[in-house]
Amino acid sequence: MSLEISGKVISLLPEQSGEGKNGRWVKQDFVIETEDQFPKKVCFSSWGDKVEEVKKLIAGEAVTISFNAESREYNGKWYTDLRAWKIIKSSNQQPNTEVDTPSFTENDIPPEQEDDDLPF
Repeated sequence: MSLEISGKVISLLPEQSGEGKNGRWVKQDFVIETEDQFPKKVCFSSWGDKVEEVKKLIAGEAVTISFNAESREYNGKWYTDLRAWKIIKSSNQQPNTEVDTPSFTENDIPPEQEDDDLPF
């Protein structure tokens, strides 16, 4: 099953590595947030040579992730893994490093009314 989702990178988790029966392995997880009406945070795993691509990601950067979803059972509990196999950076957008602050001009502020007939 191959799926695709778009969003902004919000976190890169620490790299993990170890030794298995097939040799050395390396894994890195990262989290994106979708830009839907109700944004969702989704954590993906990247294995092997794909870890190098994850290390190049920057928080706030828009990406599209192609991934496979897989679940497995262990001791009566089910665990789901979202494995990223392709990461595409959006070429049009730069990471947002500034906080948006509203700017006002004199024309945006309504003039005070002096003909108020309120008692205070």
